[in-house]
Amino acid sequence: MELSLLVWLLPTLALVVGVVVGFLVARLLPNAAPSSTQRQLDDIQERFDSYQNEVVTHFNSTAALVKKLTQSYQDVQDHLAEGANRLALDELTRQRLLAALHSEATQAPRDRLTPPKDTEVPRDYAPKAPNAPGMLDEHYGLKR
Repeated sequence: MELSLLVWLLPTLALVVGVVVGFLVARLLPNAAPSSTQRQLDDIQERFDSYQNEVVTHFNSTAALVKKLTQSYQDVQDHLAEGANRLALDELTRQRLLAALHSEATQAPRDRLTPPKDTEVPRDYAPKAPNAPGMLDEHYGLKR
């Protein structure tokens, strides 16, 4: 019986000692395992912040370019209006040029195309009259 007790006591004692040693190692060296994970997390966070900064920069530069484009368009409109005022030979021509110039700028949006009235789905076969030969008939399209 003493031998049986020794057989169970030694592995149990070894298990308890292993758990205690594992717990102490885990408490004393907390940076061992999470270090690589934390570095990966920090790296991903840094890349995400960099990406967000790039997106903000992109949209800021796009907004500046659109503003510049709008200003250039306004400058062209002003130049054309000034040219129409200065170069038109008579008042009627000047008024027509200015009206054409301003009608393009304030032109109403175009009407949308109306959808077709017939909403039948396209067929993948040729329609035929009843009792007429179909396209797969050997006499289809042949004159008798």
